[in-house]
Amino acid sequence: MRAIVFKNRGALLALPALLLVAFGKPSATSMLLGVPLALAGEILRCWAVGYSGTTTRGATVTAPDLVTAGPYAYVRNPLYVGNFITAAGFALAFTGRNDSLERIGLIGVSLGTMLAVYSAIVPHEETYLRSTFGARYDEYAARVPRAFPLLAPADPQHGTYDPNVIASAESRTFVTFGLVLIALGVKALLG
Repeated sequence: MRAIVFKNRGALLALPALLLVAFGKPSATSMLLGVPLALAGEILRCWAVGYSGTTTRGATVTAPDLVTAGPYAYVRNPLYVGNFITAAGFALAFTGRNDSLERIGLIGVSLGTMLAVYSAIVPHEETYLRSTFGARYDEYAARVPRAFPLLAPADPQHGTYDPNVIASAESRTFVTFGLVLIALGVKALLG
Protein backbone atom coordinates (compact mmCIF):
# COMPACT_ATOMS: atom_id res chain seq x y z
CA MET A 1 0.00 0.00 0.00
CA ARG A 2 2.79 2.42 0.90
CA ALA A 3 4.48 1.80 -2.45
CA ILE A 4 1.21 2.64 -4.24
CA VAL A 5 0.85 5.87 -2.27
CA PHE A 6 4.50 6.71 -3.02
CA LYS A 7 4.04 6.08 -6.73
CA ASN A 8 0.90 8.27 -6.85
CA ARG A 9 1.98 10.97 -4.38
CA GLY A 10 1.89 13.73 -7.00
CA ALA A 11 -1.71 13.05 -7.97
CA LEU A 12 -2.78 12.60 -4.36
CA LEU A 13 -1.20 15.90 -3.35
CA ALA A 14 -2.79 17.69 -6.32
CA LEU A 15 -6.25 17.04 -4.88
CA PRO A 16 -5.99 19.60 -2.04
CA ALA A 17 -4.64 22.18 -4.49
CA LEU A 18 -7.64 21.62 -6.76
CA LEU A 19 -9.94 21.98 -3.76
CA LEU A 20 -8.36 25.33 -2.87
CA VAL A 21 -8.63 26.55 -6.46
CA ALA A 22 -12.27 25.48 -6.67
CA PHE A 23 -13.52 26.73 -3.32
CA GLY A 24 -10.98 29.28 -2.09
CA LYS A 25 -11.78 32.97 -1.86
CA PRO A 26 -8.47 34.82 -1.60
CA SER A 27 -8.05 38.32 -0.24
CA ALA A 28 -5.19 40.77 -0.66
CA THR A 29 -4.17 40.19 2.96
CA SER A 30 -4.29 36.40 2.73
CA MET A 31 -2.20 36.49 -0.44
CA LEU A 32 0.28 38.87 1.20
CA LEU A 33 0.70 36.42 4.08
CA GLY A 34 0.44 33.13 2.20
CA VAL A 35 2.48 33.62 -0.97
CA PRO A 36 5.78 34.45 0.81
CA LEU A 37 5.26 31.39 3.02
CA ALA A 38 4.65 29.25 -0.09
CA LEU A 39 7.77 30.70 -1.68
CA ALA A 40 9.82 29.91 1.45
CA GLY A 41 8.69 26.29 1.20
CA GLU A 42 9.75 26.14 -2.43
CA ILE A 43 13.15 27.62 -1.59
CA LEU A 44 13.66 24.93 1.06
CA ARG A 45 12.64 22.32 -1.49
CA CYS A 46 15.16 23.65 -4.05
CA TRP A 47 17.91 23.64 -1.44
CA ALA A 48 17.14 19.99 -0.69
CA VAL A 49 17.00 19.02 -4.38
CA GLY A 50 20.41 20.62 -4.86
CA TYR A 51 21.73 17.95 -2.51
CA SER A 52 19.52 14.98 -3.39
CA GLY A 53 19.49 15.44 -7.16
CA THR A 54 16.98 14.18 -9.69
CA THR A 55 16.17 10.91 -7.89
CA THR A 56 13.31 12.60 -6.01
CA ARG A 57 10.92 12.33 -8.98
CA GLY A 58 10.80 8.58 -9.55
CA ALA A 59 7.89 6.19 -9.13
CA THR A 60 10.01 4.01 -6.84
CA VAL A 61 12.31 4.92 -3.97
CA THR A 62 15.94 5.20 -4.94
CA ALA A 63 19.00 6.85 -3.46
CA PRO A 64 22.47 6.47 -4.93
CA ASP A 65 23.98 7.81 -1.70
CA LEU A 66 22.91 8.75 1.82
CA VAL A 67 22.89 12.56 1.82
CA THR A 68 23.26 14.10 5.28
CA ALA A 69 24.49 17.60 4.36
CA GLY A 70 22.69 20.87 3.69
CA PRO A 71 19.05 20.76 4.81
CA TYR A 72 19.43 17.03 5.47
CA ALA A 73 21.70 17.96 8.40
CA TYR A 74 18.70 19.65 10.04
CA VAL A 75 15.79 17.37 9.12
CA ARG A 76 15.54 13.98 7.38
CA ASN A 77 12.71 15.02 5.06
CA PRO A 78 13.39 18.60 3.93
CA LEU A 79 11.54 18.09 0.64
CA TYR A 80 8.37 17.18 2.50
CA VAL A 81 8.82 19.94 5.07
CA GLY A 82 9.22 22.37 2.16
CA ASN A 83 6.12 20.97 0.45
CA PHE A 84 4.14 21.30 3.68
CA ILE A 85 5.23 24.93 4.13
CA THR A 86 4.32 25.66 0.51
CA ALA A 87 0.92 24.03 0.95
CA ALA A 88 0.28 25.93 4.18
CA GLY A 89 1.16 29.18 2.41
CA PHE A 90 -1.19 28.50 -0.49
CA ALA A 91 -3.94 27.32 1.87
CA LEU A 92 -3.68 30.64 3.73
CA ALA A 93 -3.50 32.61 0.49
CA PHE A 94 -6.56 30.99 -1.05
CA THR A 95 -8.88 31.22 1.97
CA GLY A 96 -8.77 34.87 3.06
CA ARG A 97 -12.42 35.62 2.31
CA ASN A 98 -13.87 32.21 3.16
CA ASP A 99 -15.93 32.19 6.32
CA SER A 100 -14.21 30.71 9.37
CA LEU A 101 -15.63 27.21 9.06
CA GLU A 102 -14.89 27.00 5.33
CA ARG A 103 -11.38 28.28 5.93
CA ILE A 104 -10.69 25.79 8.70
CA GLY A 105 -12.16 23.00 6.57
CA LEU A 106 -10.17 23.85 3.44
CA ILE A 107 -6.91 24.31 5.33
CA GLY A 108 -7.56 21.19 7.43
CA VAL A 109 -8.35 19.00 4.43
CA SER A 110 -5.37 20.36 2.48
CA LEU A 111 -2.80 19.87 5.21
CA GLY A 112 -4.47 16.71 6.52
CA THR A 113 -4.18 15.12 3.07
CA MET A 114 -0.48 15.95 3.02
CA LEU A 115 0.02 14.45 6.48
CA ALA A 116 -1.82 11.29 5.44
CA VAL A 117 0.27 10.89 2.28
CA TYR A 118 3.54 11.59 4.09
CA SER A 119 2.57 9.25 6.94
CA ALA A 120 2.50 6.48 4.34
CA ILE A 121 5.50 7.34 2.20
CA VAL A 122 8.06 8.40 4.82
CA PRO A 123 8.14 4.94 6.47
CA HIS A 124 8.28 3.40 2.97
CA GLU A 125 11.34 5.49 2.14
CA GLU A 126 12.92 4.81 5.52
CA THR A 127 12.60 1.06 4.98
CA TYR A 128 14.45 1.41 1.69
CA LEU A 129 17.16 3.64 3.20
CA ARG A 130 17.63 1.32 6.16
CA SER A 131 17.93 -1.75 3.91
CA THR A 132 20.31 0.07 1.55
CA PHE A 133 22.55 1.96 3.99
CA GLY A 134 22.13 -0.08 7.19
CA ALA A 135 23.90 1.27 10.26
CA ARG A 136 24.83 4.51 8.47
CA TYR A 137 21.13 5.32 8.08
CA ASP A 138 20.29 4.22 11.63
CA GLU A 139 22.99 6.53 13.02
CA TYR A 140 21.74 9.40 10.86
CA ALA A 141 18.12 8.79 11.91
CA ALA A 142 19.19 8.81 15.56
CA ARG A 143 20.83 12.25 15.13
CA VAL A 144 18.40 14.04 12.82
CA PRO A 145 14.64 14.31 13.34
CA ARG A 146 12.11 13.23 10.74
CA ALA A 147 10.03 16.42 10.40
CA PHE A 148 10.86 19.11 12.97
CA PRO A 149 14.26 20.64 12.11
CA LEU A 150 17.16 20.95 14.50
CA LEU A 151 18.35 24.48 15.32
CA ALA A 152 21.95 23.57 14.43
CA PRO A 153 23.13 21.08 11.81
CA ALA A 154 24.03 17.56 12.90
CA ASP A 155 27.45 16.08 12.13
CA PRO A 156 28.87 14.25 10.31
CA GLN A 157 27.63 15.59 7.01
CA HIS A 158 27.95 13.89 3.66
CA GLY A 159 26.92 15.21 0.25
CA THR A 160 27.49 18.18 -2.00
CA TYR A 161 25.25 20.87 -3.39
CA ASP A 162 24.77 20.97 -7.17
CA PRO A 163 22.57 23.88 -8.29
CA ASN A 164 22.59 22.54 -11.85
CA VAL A 165 20.12 19.75 -11.01
CA ILE A 166 17.43 22.12 -9.73
CA ALA A 167 16.17 23.27 -13.14
CA SER A 168 15.70 19.74 -14.46
CA ALA A 169 14.57 18.12 -11.21
CA GLU A 170 12.15 20.89 -10.29
CA SER A 171 10.73 21.90 -13.68
CA ARG A 172 7.35 20.28 -12.92
CA THR A 173 7.27 21.86 -9.48
CA PHE A 174 8.03 25.30 -10.93
CA VAL A 175 5.26 24.92 -13.53
CA THR A 176 2.81 23.78 -10.86
CA PHE A 177 3.81 26.62 -8.54
CA GLY A 178 3.31 29.11 -11.38
CA LEU A 179 -0.09 27.67 -12.31
CA VAL A 180 -1.25 27.86 -8.71
CA LEU A 181 -0.09 31.49 -8.55
CA ILE A 182 -2.03 32.25 -11.74
CA ALA A 183 -5.13 30.52 -10.35
CA LEU A 184 -4.74 32.52 -7.14
CA GLY A 185 -4.51 35.77 -9.09
CA VAL A 186 -7.54 34.92 -11.24
CA LYS A 187 -9.59 33.96 -8.17
CA ALA A 188 -8.60 37.24 -6.49
CA LEU A 189 -9.53 39.30 -9.55
CA LEU A 190 -12.87 37.58 -10.01
CA GLY A 191 -13.58 38.14 -6.31
